[in-house]
Order: sequence, then structure tokens, then C-alpha cells
Amino acid sequence: MEQITVHRLAALTTPLVVDVRAADRFAEGHVPGAVNLHPSQLVDRLDEMPHETAVYLICQSGARSSRAAEALSARGITAVDVVGGTTAWVAAGLPLDQS
Repeated sequence: MEQITVHRLAALTTPLVVDVRAADRFAEGHVPGAVNLHPSQLVDRLDEMPHETAVYLICQSGARSSRAAEALSARGITAVDVVGGTTAWVAAGLPLDQS
């Protein structure tokens, strides 16, 4: 499984970031532009995942996003785990959106 640091993710132009935390955690703060999908929804929404570009998965610490990335990769999606999750994002001084 491929992984990426928060610094490399922040440097990308318009990546598809999927935050796999619970909706309330997502609302507290998330990577700008990220969409929220609980891991239980991923398989049911595979048709919405791109096959020509990568999907970057993030959670609070990286454990849940790692499992989600493995699940998507097993189904033919290029899934990249964001190492350290939003905890690393905040520690790096990167901005969060709130909704």
C-alpha cells in the first residue's frame, strides 16, 4: 500500500481526499476539500471512486485510513494512506476546514 506524508499531500493540486472518520469528528475539522465517508460506506460507493487518479485516505491517526486504503486497493482503486492523519496535519501547522 502506498503512503504519503501530510506535507506531500498539502503540496498536491486538487487531490481527492476521503476522510474516513465519523461525521462529528469530520465537522470538528478536516483537510480542506476533503469529503467524509465512513469506512462502512466505501464498498457501497466504489462506483464514485476514480480509477484514473489516486484517492487519498485520512483519519485521525492513520490506523483507520490504512485499513480503508487496503480495502480500496484490493478492489482496484489507487488508494494512498496519509501517514499520521489529521493529527500530523495539525502538528505540521496546516489549515483545517470546519463544517
